[in-house]
Amino acid sequence: MRNLPRLLIEPIVRAALAEDLGRAGDLTTDSIIGPDATATVQLVARDRGVLAGLPLAQLAWELVDPRIECDVHLADGSRLQPGSVIATVHGPARGLLTGERVALNFLGHLSGVATGTATIADAIAHTRTTVADTRKTIPGLRALQKYAVVCGGGSNHRFGLDDAVLIKDNHIAVAGGVRAAVEAARAHVGHLVKIEVEVDSLEMLAELLEVGADVVLLDNMTPDVLREAVTMVDGRMVTEASGRITPDIAVPIAEAGVDLISVGWLTHSARVLDIGLDHLADVDRPRPEAFAH
Repeated sequence: MRNLPRLLIEPIVRAALAEDLGRAGDLTTDSIIGPDATATVQLVARDRGVLAGLPLAQLAWELVDPRIECDVHLADGSRLQPGSVIATVHGPARGLLTGERVALNFLGHLSGVATGTATIADAIAHTRTTVADTRKTIPGLRALQKYAVVCGGGSNHRFGLDDAVLIKDNHIAVAGGVRAAVEAARAHVGHLVKIEVEVDSLEMLAELLEVGADVVLLDNMTPDVLREAVTMVDGRMVTEASGRITPDIAVPIAEAGVDLISVGWLTHSARVLDIGLDHLADVDRPRPEAFAH
């Protein structure tokens, strides 16, 4: 996923704003800041990382007040250093302050996902292996998180249960074996749907190779076992490694020759990237009593 269509993100941003504004709106800002006050602020990175989610921040401010303007200096996918100025935002001060937390929440979280992805992508850049996400996403934010993974240099796994077949251990157990599960899936889905099968041993892999699949998920295998598995597959299926993969262990796993490494923590446990809002200037700051209700 390489872009965020407004049709997709607007309901998510509106829901976030509604959650924050509640029934009475921004009591703090509305009681302190005059309706005619304007301000200029900058989005600034506090740490190293990769930017993702700027369109959501822009939309949050636009929905709060369409008069707010955002001058973008760095696009999603940009590498950030402490002090990097991402954008300059100008407009009614009330709207800027009211939309600040929602904008920063999206930016910090999605940039954290992108940064975590880049950590692994950079570590394995000398190999032919690609880092991919999983379905272990925060409910309601899957498309956003998968977009952030791409911003960080990763690839997207399936988006849901409806766009690919992934036969895991419990499916195999209930179906009565690898062959039974694969043959049933193949008879059910259309010719454009890919079939992936999870195996946790070389014995299961040998059984899978007899019936065939598009992708094999090599679960919780050591680099030495993965290397042997890749040799057994010999290009007949896409190979994907998964299971508690950290940036350190990702290197020997990638060097074992797998095509993909799938990592759940990229989305379900991403560390927020610190991005702040620096105030630059304001004008027309009336006394609170001038606009008291």
